Amino acid sequence: MQKLRNSPSIVKTNEEIALMKMSGQICAQVLKIILKNVKVGISCRDLDIIAQEEINKRKAAASFMTVDDYKWAICTTVNEQVVHGIPKDRILKNGDILGIDIGVFSKGFHSDMAITVPIGEVKDNVKKFLSVGKSTLVNAIRQAKIGNRIGDISATIQEQIEKAGFSIVKNLTGHGIGQNLHEEPMIPGFGKKATGAKILENMVLAIEVIYAQGSGDVKLEEDNWTISTIDGSLAGLFEQTVAVTKSGPIVLTPYL
Repeated sequence: MQKLRNSPSIVKTNEEIALMKMSGQICAQVLKIILKNVKVGISCRDLDIIAQEEINKRKAAASFMTVDDYKWAICTTVNEQVVHGIPKDRILKNGDILGIDIGVFSKGFHSDMAITVPIGEVKDNVKKFLSVGKSTLVNAIRQAKIGNRIGDISATIQEQIEKAGFSIVKNLTGHGIGQNLHEEPMIPGFGKKATGAKILENMVLAIEVIYAQGSGDVKLEEDNWTISTIDGSLAGLFEQTVAVTKSGPIVLTPYL
């Protein structure tokens, strides 16, 4: 979900961050349950049903269903699919990789997170691909501290992904988050250190690592939602919702 909307405020109050933490905990809980059901032979639609049921149990709502005419609780992306994949009847096969993107709306605030996981047994180069994305997100989050700039997050993502021989998908970004699912500032996966907007205390950021094994060039599929790599190379997505505090970045969606 990359459709940006203006935010009432890019800086939250402590009370708002506490509410966002509750939303983030629900999001993480639901994702963990989804992941327990990920296996060879299950369909993406089945995973979406589980997501909707678990979100409803917690008296929350699926954030993505508040975006235009999107009718599903999660996005599922398989192999060359990058983001916004509709969870259809596609059956997961041994050797696939699956991205799960999920957002939760609770008590007036959104949370947003994503992970890409192997299905069954995958090749060593695929394991490396996923490991690089996961570690890059961890290091990018460390840059989300008072006094840094958005470019410090962006440069960290670009440097680590490209050093490993992969490519950033440059026309998709992370974003601020709060009462709206997508708020300012945008957080590209590429850039220069010490540039861009200042990172302020009590900002809440959805930091995303969106990358590909190949060129990173993408296309929109016929469903008008799914974005895939043009060259058919594998794509990965890792995301966390992070609050910027005096004591450093705090992950509000802790699933790792």
